[in-house]
Amino acid sequence: MVRSKVTPDEFQIFKKYIYDSSGIALEPGKEYLLETRLNSLLHEYDCSTFHALYQKAKSDITNKLQEKIIDAISTNETYFFRDKTPFELLQYKIIPDLIDKRSKKGQKPSLRLWSAASSTGQEIYSIAMTLDEMGISTSNYSIRLLGTDISDSAVAQASYGSYNKFEVSRGLEQKKLIKYFDEKGDSWRIKDQIRIMVQFNKMNLMKPFPNIGKFDIILCRNVMIYFTAEDRKKIYTSLARTLEPDGYLLIGSTESLNNVTDLFQSQRYLKSTFYQFK
Repeated sequence: MVRSKVTPDEFQIFKKYIYDSSGIALEPGKEYLLETRLNSLLHEYDCSTFHALYQKAKSDITNKLQEKIIDAISTNETYFFRDKTPFELLQYKIIPDLIDKRSKKGQKPSLRLWSAASSTGQEIYSIAMTLDEMGISTSNYSIRLLGTDISDSAVAQASYGSYNKFEVSRGLEQKKLIKYFDEKGDSWRIKDQIRIMVQFNKMNLMKPFPNIGKFDIILCRNVMIYFTAEDRKKIYTSLARTLEPDGYLLIGSTESLNNVTDLFQSQRYLKSTFYQFK
């Protein structure tokens, strides 16, 4: 399949269309992103130019094409136990500290965790597996694990919990693959004991948050690169309102809150940085 080239005018049209639809900001130099990720849609909808694809999206009253465009643009790089150290931080520091605080005599300790850009679910399932290995389950703890993403297809795959051989080969130890997945033909599906621990919903971080309650831990990793500096500040402010006063915010290993928001202070443990309210 030959990759079509986007013209400067087409890039500006799609830049505004995608921002208005999702809040995702395409900076100059990202033309290749349109060309690589939307090329298949040009062929699917028999469009010879990106402008023709835009016109079809604007005239589609079902918004199906819009959803496909946003799905394609927002698909993130993700894999199980990505960067590793955040999961060690959760296992050896954050979760034990929270359980100590939340434990009350005669009641199940509660733990509420949100993966705010969960893509196809690898991050939140990695956390569920970590909890299981710590002996934390719904039988002895009040657990709420939520994964949200703007992409319909990502949420659908995450909810079903099925991954191909390439996806399970990235970041997942063989013993965890055998323990937590069932082989189904050419794919692997996460076992029900883990899958039922997690709820997935579609959510646009740029829009007012629905009534999803408060969380002890929020992970919003490797997604802010898609937003402007002003929008990042708005999102972090919304996340802060959703976090318990003694809760924890984890962002990507190459990300920083410096010059973005002053609501949080950074702290270090092992080789990881995490954030709490000042």
